[in-house]
Amino acid sequence: MSKNLVGNHIRKLRFNHNEMTQQQLADKVGVTRQTIVALEKGNYSPSLELAFRISHAFGLPLEEVFFYGEDTSQ
Repeated sequence: MSKNLVGNHIRKLRFNHNEMTQQQLADKVGVTRQTIVALEKGNYSPSLELAFRISHAFGLPLEEVFFYGEDTSQ
């Protein structure tokens, strides 16, 4: 049985949005900086609500921030 993977482009997006810090993103979406760290490392899959809040913080559709399975865009 293989492990399901929800990945993201949060680190790259933060850099591309005026080098937003983890703390700035955390404050914008209402979580702790540690949550953003865990998301970026792939140690935590966000709730649907948090995923939408993060995608809205970047002004992007959900599927441009998060992906399911292996990411082939890199």
